[in-house]
Formats: sequence, structure tokens, C-alpha cells
Amino acid sequence: MPSVNILVRGIVQGVGFRPFVYQLAHLYGLTGNVKNSSTGVYIHLEGTSSHIDSFLEDLQNKNPSLSKIEEIQTTSAQVDGDTTFSILTSTLSEDAFTLLSPDIAICPDCLNDLNNIEDSRRYHYAFTNCTNCGPRFSIIKKLPYDRPLTTMQNFNMCPSCKEEYENPLDRRFHAQPTCCKACGPALSLLDFQGNTLLGTDPITKTRTLIKSGAILAVKGLGGFHLICDATSQKAIQTLRNRKNRPTKPLALMMKDLGTVLQYCCLNTQEEEVLLGNKKPILLLKKKSEQLPYNICFDNPSLGVMLPYTPLHHMLFDEDLTVLVATSANHSGLPMIFKNLEALEELKDIADYFLMHDRDIYIPIDDSVVKVVLGEERVIRNARGYAPSYFHLVSNEVLALGSEFKNTFCISNNNYCFMSQYIGDMDTLETMHHFNNNVNHFKKMYNINPKLIAYDYHPNFSYQDYVKSYAEEKIGIYHHHAHIASCMAENNINRYVIGIAFDGVGYGDDETLWGSEFLVCNLKEFKRCGHLDYFKMPGGDMATLYPWRLAISLLYEAFGEELEGVLPSYLSDKQIAPVLSMLKNNISCPLTCSIGRLFDGVAGLLGFTHKISYEAEACIYLENLALSSPDTDSNYKFVITERDTLYTIDSIILIQGIVHDLSIGCLHTFISRKFHNTLCLIGLEISKKIRNDCGINQIVLSGGVFQNELLFSGLYTLLIQHNFEVITHKLVPCNDSGLSLGQLVIASELIRK
Repeated sequence: MPSVNILVRGIVQGVGFRPFVYQLAHLYGLTGNVKNSSTGVYIHLEGTSSHIDSFLEDLQNKNPSLSKIEEIQTTSAQVDGDTTFSILTSTLSEDAFTLLSPDIAICPDCLNDLNNIEDSRRYHYAFTNCTNCGPRFSIIKKLPYDRPLTTMQNFNMCPSCKEEYENPLDRRFHAQPTCCKACGPALSLLDFQGNTLLGTDPITKTRTLIKSGAILAVKGLGGFHLICDATSQKAIQTLRNRKNRPTKPLALMMKDLGTVLQYCCLNTQEEEVLLGNKKPILLLKKKSEQLPYNICFDNPSLGVMLPYTPLHHMLFDEDLTVLVATSANHSGLPMIFKNLEALEELKDIADYFLMHDRDIYIPIDDSVVKVVLGEERVIRNARGYAPSYFHLVSNEVLALGSEFKNTFCISNNNYCFMSQYIGDMDTLETMHHFNNNVNHFKKMYNINPKLIAYDYHPNFSYQDYVKSYAEEKIGIYHHHAHIASCMAENNINRYVIGIAFDGVGYGDDETLWGSEFLVCNLKEFKRCGHLDYFKMPGGDMATLYPWRLAISLLYEAFGEELEGVLPSYLSDKQIAPVLSMLKNNISCPLTCSIGRLFDGVAGLLGFTHKISYEAEACIYLENLALSSPDTDSNYKFVITERDTLYTIDSIILIQGIVHDLSIGCLHTFISRKFHNTLCLIGLEISKKIRNDCGINQIVLSGGVFQNELLFSGLYTLLIQHNFEVITHKLVPCNDSGLSLGQLVIASELIRK
């Protein structure tokens, strides 16, 4: 009788893998055992050769939907004479690791339990889950993934739950968060002073409060949401005022697919994303203006997610079908996830608190995705998607990522692990959040990095962290990291043409780049093209007030005569001090950023106020263009070659925009022409570089490519001219992807 040992690596814990193996062994009459370990799932099999072969085939091809097999190692083994097949206790190895499963939205079976009035244990129970759904990453303290090592450790299973938990044929077999009304976490509803509202069902009362216009802080899977009635303009404005979020679009949670179809346009791919097991915020085109204007103002899109926990499903009824569900925090600070912290920090925002006593160990925000060119593309890598991992031959490296939209990456010899979205690193609170997560990943994956990779920008908030780090350090240039992140995601390591369009990043000439055409691999880069430099009067103040950049561009194009072409809506601005700064080159750092060019053109086309969230002016300009009838028109542009470096002269472009303004062209039409022009510029420089170096593969990265009109337009032109175009899908094209690029570059630089 043959016998084999099998080691399965991948996402194979907390996803129903051992019950699957157990049932498969019984199907083929095999004996032996299965257990979780820090290395993966270990299986010992005894039986006939043909049955073992059938087992292995099904193991590979019929594994649970939430699992992801990376490797199956099979070796001959000694026959132990087992007479049954059993599931053994997990084992922990000092020098091993396993892959973590993301948190998963409630599955159809658990949703049926939730709504089954005859199920006394789980009917309308907010913490219903099984091996196919529920919390994972957010509750795990350490591996292996067993209940005592999660935040469920304090909830002792009742006899009924324990019976399910120990039954290999039950879908709740070894579902670590499994529980019911008799033994699991419980909800409580409190007012803003922390007093519990007694004598009422928390969910029923919560729905009543939402309908009355109240703002509630609701504890979900990875943290708190601020929730209100999305059909009430007054409630939305109250939330905006209290949270100091005047114009940024608010995320919505809708009751079901039918509700989404009422308010949004939806294609087949978008429907698949909405109904999948991740349930991200999906950016969708509005179908009508039925919802209050102040949800997203002039933005033509809505950010929509479906309920992803039992609790969220229970918030809706026949009358309450659309909720605002935005992360519970003060602007710029991390998402709040602890009960006491929520009561203290949110008492000036929320009227009431719906919370529970299952602790969140690692907070995680909602993911944001968009379907573009027929592909799902991640904008914010968080719940349902993180932690993500990639196969890489690497040393033990920690890559710190970017100042904004931070993620970090950490690697061992074979894998790179990307963290969930951390946030903007310009506060002590976010740095503390960053440190906690880095330490958690080190512990979970048993990695002690020997090398740290970081962004060269000298003013990044984490520079003190870099200085305090005892191991070897490597600085990485921002835009090389952008291109490398896309290359790593697509498993490419050869010379490519990289186009990195973003806000600003530190360049090797110590100026602020952002319109880069690079020829690079994962080790080195050569800059082959960019926009001509222009001045940012006041530095960061120019980013906050885009009209300053408009004045800078006008001064470049018209000099002292700019006042003669100044749009009327800029005439009341403090032009004189800005002109003085420009003329005397005082506090005017140079940039060639496409993002800052967008800001300046937005200022020329009527964006005159201070921005209240990142890229607001750029989004304004894109939305103008999307409101215009399609046109092939473009502005003239000049590309100059200096020592194989191509530069784009923006003066003639700005002069063209001013001419169109002077003859009364619609701002929407001008913005569309501007977008078309940038697409043509991208094509023309790419063709020149291809002629110079013979490279036909182009990689697109950088936050400006979140602009669908620019991204799709340039992509289509490049494909039409026979380029092979590589783009992001799972890794965000914005600065959240930088950590992956930093890590692979650093690994290449130290490779012997």
C-alpha cells in the first residue's frame, strides 16, 4: 500500500481547506491525517496509487473558492497503518510562515441563516459566519490561524457551536470566528455621552435613528463607519460639517443590486465585482440625480458598495435602502477601530454609537476599485484584497512606500507581502499605525528585514524612521519605483519604456518630477522625456490653491502681459504677491509634474477655491472633459530634443487654451482638447523613444492615470501604433503601489 506526505502552500488556512481534504480522503477511501502548520497544510495519505492520484488531481482542481494554492509538494512516506482519516491539531514552526487570507464578505449560506426566522441561533445575528466568509486578517494576532490566536479567544463556544466546529462535514468546521447568539459577541447602542440605550433592540432603534437624520458611528469588520441616511440632504450636510469634509465625495452602501441599478449605470463586469466576495467600494457612473446633490456635487460617479457583513445587511429595510458609509475618523487621521477611542474621538461627530465587543486587532479600510478598459483596477488596496502577495526572489527587505496613500512591503526569500492601505504619513497617529502594522507583518511572516528601501524625498515624514533603522538602507527614486511596481505586478524584468504621470516625486536632479518617460529595468533607469519645468509659487501653497499655478503658467506663456489675458474669475485673487514671487524667483520650486499642470489648467478653467482633498482640481478638470461632446481636437505642442532627452514645451499649449477662452469656447470643450493633447504627446514621445532604442513594451503608472479619460485615451493610441502596453490591475497605479516598486528595485541592486 503506497503512502505519501503532501505539503500545500498558499492561502489554505481559514478557508475550509481541511474539511475539503477530509471529505476528499473519504471519497477515495484513503486513510491518514491533515493539519495546519506555519508552513501550510500538511497531509499524510495511505491508500491505492490510483486513489491517491485522483485525490491529488481533485486537490489541485476542486479546492475551495477562497483558497489559493501556490505549491503542492508530494513525497513518498512510510506506511503508518492508519485505519481512518483524521484532522490533527495545528503545529507551529519557529522558522516558517503561511499566507494570510483577507477578510471575506458574508456568503450566501450565512445570509440565508441570517434571514431564516426558524434558525433561533443565527436569525438576525450580526456575527454569523463560516469557513467561507467573515473576518480573518482583521482578527488574527499570530499564526497558525486558530481561535485562541484571534480576538475570538474570549468567547467560549456553546455546545451547539462546538459541535459544528468539530464536525469535518459541517461548513463551520474550524471556522475560527464561529459563534451564535448564545456564545458570541453582542451589539450595544450608546449615545454620544457613552450611555447605553437599554430596553430596545439596537438594530431596530438604529434604523429609526438613521431615518430621523442622526449620524451614527457603526463598528464593522475593520473599523468604524460614519453612517447616515443618503436620501437626506440635511443629514449629509450635518455629517460634512462635523467631519470637516466640505466637498469630497462620500461612499455609499446600498441595500442590494436592484437599488444600485436604480441609481447607477452597471455593466456585466461591474456587476460581478459588486456581487463578488470582496465587496469593495466600486466607482460607478450615476444614472440620474435622484440622490442629494451634496453626496458628490458635480462628480458624475458614485462610490458604491453592497453590505458585506451581517450587521450591514440588518441596517436596511424597505424604507432605508441607501446609506452614506464613510470611514470614521477626523480628516487626515487613521480609521478608528477601538470602542473607547471611538467614544472619545467621535463624540463631536456621531450622535449615537452602534458597537460590539469583538475586538479588531488590525484595522482595515474599505477597498476602492474601478472597472476601466474591461478590467477591474484597484485604487485602494484594503479589505478583501489585502494583504496581497507576489512571488519574488528577494532578500529580507522592508520597503516603506510613499508619504501619501502609504502601503509598505516586506519580503523573505520567495514572497513579497504588500500591506493594506495605511494612509497619509504626515501625522503622528498614522506613523504609529504604520509602526504597529510593520511589526505585525514581521511577526506574522517571521521576517527580520536586513535592508530597508525608502523614497529619496528628503522631507518625507518617515525619514526619522529611516535614520533610526540599524540595517542597510537604499534610497529609491519615486518614478522608477512607480514603473517597477507595475513591472513586478506583471512579472517583467527587462528594459521597458515607462511613462510615470503623477503629482510630484523627487528626481535625481533634486527637482520635483511627475511627467516622466523612462527607459528602465528593475535595476536602473534613464530619463528620456518630460514636461518643461515651471514654477510653483509658494511651493505646497500652489498645490492647495491651484489658481497660483494658473498664474505661473500664464506668466511662462505671456510674461508681463498676462494681466491682459487673465480670466475674470481670477481677477479678485492676490495676483501681485504671486507675480512678485515669480519675477524674483522667491519660494518657487521647479516642477514638471503632469498633476500640477492639471491643477494649473483647472485654475484657468474656473477652479478658484482652496482644494479640500487630494487631486480635487484634477478631478474637476476630468469631469469637465467628460461633460463635453467627444472631439478629436487638440492643441498644438512642441517637443524639443536635447541630448536624447525630449521635453514638452507647455507655453504653446497654454497659449492655445487662452485663445479658446478669449473666443468663448466652453470650458468642457477646452478640457477635452487638453486631455486629447496629453494623449498625443504621450504617443509621440513614445514613438521617438522606440525609434531610438528599439523597445516596444510600455508600462503605465502613476496616480494621474486614475484619470480614466487620459489613461484610456493614451492606452488606445499606443495599442493602435503597435505598442505592447502593460498596466496595473491588483496594485494601485497611485502612490500606494510604490512600496512594491521600491522593494523589487532594492532587491535587484543588492543581488550579487
